[in-house]
Amino acid sequence: MNKIPECITRFLPPFWRETATGRDPQSLFSYRRVWWWVIISMTTVSILPLLLLTVMNLNQYQRSVYSEMVYPASRLVSNVKRSVSFFLEERRSALTFLVEDNSFEQLTDKRHLGKLFVHLKKSFGGFIDLGVIDVQGRQRAYVGPYPLQDKNYKEQTWFGEVVMRGIYISDVFRGFRDVPHFIIAVKHEQEDGSFFILRATIDTSELYDLVEHLDIRPGWDAFIVNKEGLLQTPSRSHGKVLEASGVQVPPYSTSTKILQTPDWITGYAYIPKSPFIFMLLREQGGSADGWDKLRNEVLIFLGVSVVVILFVILGVVTFLVNRIYMADKTRSAAMRRIEHTGKMASIGRLAAGVAHEINNPLAIINEKSGLIKDLLTYSKDYKEDPRLLDLIEAVLRSVERCSTITHRLLGFARHIDVRVESLDMANLLEEVLGFLKKEAEYRDIHIGLHADEDLPEIQSDRGQLQQVFLNIVNNAFAAVDNGGEINIGLHKIGTNRVAVMIADNGKGISPENLKRIFDPFFSTKTKQGGTGLGLSITYGLVEKLGGSIRVQSQLGEGTTFTIELPVKR
Repeated sequence: MNKIPECITRFLPPFWRETATGRDPQSLFSYRRVWWWVIISMTTVSILPLLLLTVMNLNQYQRSVYSEMVYPASRLVSNVKRSVSFFLEERRSALTFLVEDNSFEQLTDKRHLGKLFVHLKKSFGGFIDLGVIDVQGRQRAYVGPYPLQDKNYKEQTWFGEVVMRGIYISDVFRGFRDVPHFIIAVKHEQEDGSFFILRATIDTSELYDLVEHLDIRPGWDAFIVNKEGLLQTPSRSHGKVLEASGVQVPPYSTSTKILQTPDWITGYAYIPKSPFIFMLLREQGGSADGWDKLRNEVLIFLGVSVVVILFVILGVVTFLVNRIYMADKTRSAAMRRIEHTGKMASIGRLAAGVAHEINNPLAIINEKSGLIKDLLTYSKDYKEDPRLLDLIEAVLRSVERCSTITHRLLGFARHIDVRVESLDMANLLEEVLGFLKKEAEYRDIHIGLHADEDLPEIQSDRGQLQQVFLNIVNNAFAAVDNGGEINIGLHKIGTNRVAVMIADNGKGISPENLKRIFDPFFSTKTKQGGTGLGLSITYGLVEKLGGSIRVQSQLGEGTTFTIELPVKR
């Protein structure tokens, strides 16, 4: 992994540089990890609602803009659809009434047909001519401005359509007269099986008026097309009558529809029972520009807000985590001082036993030395006296015993950093129990030490392990009555851990106290001078050495401490 440049490192908070020198074993947790988790959680909680609110507001505004554009267009298209449909239906109904109310003979009477034509023009308007066509397609009677009498329409498309459908409304076409128009034709079946067709030509200006007089805004375009996309009315921007509109014919629908494309908003409606499609087009430009401007402003505001929130979160979280880190460093330093104080307190508690251990050898030295003096004074030939050698040997053994005890005490009390060495756990525990041997004999406490045969040596610190085991065994001594029992077991766990189990048959610990057993300054023996630091220090030392400690206890049955230590650190 690439190292962070020094120019950046100097700006990092102290906890960020923690991994470079190794995390303090007494530290509560990894502050980098805490910093990351707090940053992620606070960022999520702060920014996610802002993002959701922004998306919701943009969607709501987009719907409002769309509704503002769509609703007027939809309403206008629906109104025109009804107007054109009524216009066509009114004239179709009039023609249907005429063929139902008049016979073929009456309708082929030109005078009678002329009267009917005049009535139609007065009542409805928009009629250009009126003709009666027989089954052969020949126009038998005609009233109008064009010379279409006896014209044959059998080959015309519209003739076949009206024969097949009965009623037919054509799209706009030029026909024989070469003038844009459309027709409405009604077929009437006679009793003899033949039929005739009443055909009327409708002035397209009526359609033009329906479309051109619409109150539409600039940028809008309204027109009617047929199913091939040919214009049936003039258009502002898409051409003249019977020219291709250039607009794709929309899919069929019985209701008014609104379609959106990048360039246009298109409203359309199919006119019932006709080939006409009314279309209303509006350019997207103005509304799209307004929408894009608002969206960009909202996104810029969102971006600035996110940056500000991130800076605030980074600053506040870094400050708080760094304060916690510094407090933890202070706590760790205090715990180390308490450890040393605990060692000194342990030495004080052992002072009486140590004094007793030292006084006995010193008394022997004193007595043996006096006896040697007497022998040397009264014996003429002391060189050959074997008792002299025995006495001197006893003196040496006693002196060696004093030296061993003194060195143990000094080694335990020495305040040094962790020094890892290979340790035989059984020998180490025997050394610790040697400090308490006299008290055990005095109180008749039985101590059993059992070790697995294949127990490996471990790599750890002798002095700190001595303090750990001495604290726990001292607690066991305090828990058992005279004549009690303490069992210590050494077991191998897997290939890389060793477990030390220290069990007593004392009073046990209540569940409430068991939860707080390793808390600093918690003690059940405050009235007897307990400080509540022993087990807290023990817990910290075990964690510092890479191990773990747990306790099980039952009231009235005893307590078992289990310490697991790694074979190698």
